[in-house]
Amino acid sequence: MIEELATTQEGDLVINVGPQHPSTHGVLHLVITMNGETIKKVEPHLGYIHRSIEKMCESLSFRQFIYVTSRMDYLSSHINNHGCALCVEKGLQIEVPARAQVIRVLMDELTRIASHVLWWGALAMDVGALTPFFHAFREREAINDIMEETCGARLTMNYMAPGGVMFDIHPNFQKRVHAFIELFKSKIDEYDELVTDNVIFKARMQGIGMLSYEDAISYGCSGPTARGSGVKCDIRKLYPYEIYNKLQFEEIIETGCDSYARYLVRMKEMRQSLSIIEQLIDNIPEGEFLAKTKAVLKLPKGEFYSKVETARGEFGVYIVSEGGTTPYRIKFRSPGFSNLSALDHMARGQKIGDLVAMMGSLDLVIPDIDR
Repeated sequence: MIEELATTQEGDLVINVGPQHPSTHGVLHLVITMNGETIKKVEPHLGYIHRSIEKMCESLSFRQFIYVTSRMDYLSSHINNHGCALCVEKGLQIEVPARAQVIRVLMDELTRIASHVLWWGALAMDVGALTPFFHAFREREAINDIMEETCGARLTMNYMAPGGVMFDIHPNFQKRVHAFIELFKSKIDEYDELVTDNVIFKARMQGIGMLSYEDAISYGCSGPTARGSGVKCDIRKLYPYEIYNKLQFEEIIETGCDSYARYLVRMKEMRQSLSIIEQLIDNIPEGEFLAKTKAVLKLPKGEFYSKVETARGEFGVYIVSEGGTTPYRIKFRSPGFSNLSALDHMARGQKIGDLVAMMGSLDLVIPDIDR
């Protein structure tokens, strides 16, 4: 059956979706081979927003390159910056103050909620529900306001620095986060009522885009995409960084292996992130928010790797240093590329009308893939 689907035959139709298309959430180009309405093959064509970020990093200092990653997965910019800072700190053996560690984790989890909320609204709109999109932006705005007050930015934060964070939290930070916790606790129940238990939504998502446990591993999937297929892969649990090993939270695993299972993982993850924020917001230690470091950083000669759990999965940072002030080589392992590679496998034999639901369940951010 798979071989039959892979070959182009007389009567097949080849269509282009994108690169500018409302359902691709960025400049993704899909070349789709169909027989009738049945998908035979999906070929993603990338590179429309490629900026040579990895090459660019070779001419930036060990402080500067961190903030280029805000422009990759721009919905996980704090977490991307965090992964880069951890890699530099590993190379220089910098001890991050306890206050900075807690602030970092708080920012990471607020970022994760903001990303998942936007994904929820966009996915619902992709499959035909317009109202959730406006609800999603309403709650995300509350997080963006907190970020703007503390970091000075709403999307590309540039807040993490080697040794901690650039500056201390705003005096209103704890008060505003408490207000957000109370707001979001009621709204996430509203999300479930609007979408999760909706019979039409379930019909569009259940049994669509099947990705087995073995295939999720084979394609190198991570994050909610893999956890929706029963794969335990949360970096915060497997390889804890900062203070995650001291926190009480669950790794969300679903075994449905379909688009609905991936949806449920993200919905439940938002509740876990909220729990993490509640555990920390009244327990931010006093002290320094940034370790003392030299003005010019030089990593010792060698290779260094760190990884963090972004809203989309495992983000890896690999640095090769020759002992100078700039990296000899930097390589980023972004979750979106591997997750997208599974789309062809998920889509074969499915209907063209279900492709948007499959893509939405992967939560693709194209600049994360086109580096």
